[in-house]
Amino acid sequence: MRIVLLGAPGAGKGSQAKSLSERYNVPHISTGDIFRALKPDSELGQLFAQYASKGQLVPDEVVLRIVKERLDQDDCKNGFILDGFPRTIPQAEAFEREIGSDVALNFDVDNSILMDRLTGRWTCKECGVPYHKSTMGDITKCTRCGGELYQRKDDTAETVANRLKVYDEQTKPLIDFYAKQGTLKNLDAAKSISEVYEKIVQILDNL
Repeated sequence: MRIVLLGAPGAGKGSQAKSLSERYNVPHISTGDIFRALKPDSELGQLFAQYASKGQLVPDEVVLRIVKERLDQDDCKNGFILDGFPRTIPQAEAFEREIGSDVALNFDVDNSILMDRLTGRWTCKECGVPYHKSTMGDITKCTRCGGELYQRKDDTAETVANRLKVYDEQTKPLIDFYAKQGTLKNLDAAKSISEVYEKIVQILDNL
């Protein structure tokens, strides 16, 4: 089962991917994890570093090579859940031509909800447990380990607004691309985690 996840930052893709990975025994693969796992002395690692070190966008053909190398590993023989790739139409065209997917799940959430989700996120510095301002009350320490709570720099209102703008401009067109492919499934990701999960399972079990 080869699954592509679509959706803006904060739409809930990562949370669902973890549960789906366990249920269907296929790896959850995020491009961020792939890039971080690149060996600095490998050909692809050095190629990636040439662009990343200068703050330049990594060309589509390089990203595709990196993704393909990861998908060639043994744990992907029965499929994968791809999160964060493809990001652009050229990437999607090349990926579907050379590898292909069975379904594209689109996590649809209004931007106003995403702003609230992301700007309200706080995390424990010690154990990584997530919190949200709407439910954390007056606490300043983690209720699990006592660690300090902090807000990521990319979860400020200005940064979140820019991230959503970039998504709308560069990645949102993928929704139309996969709709034309006939593999797009839309999800109302503003619903609860359990409701979204049940809908995804219903979709995937019927493939």
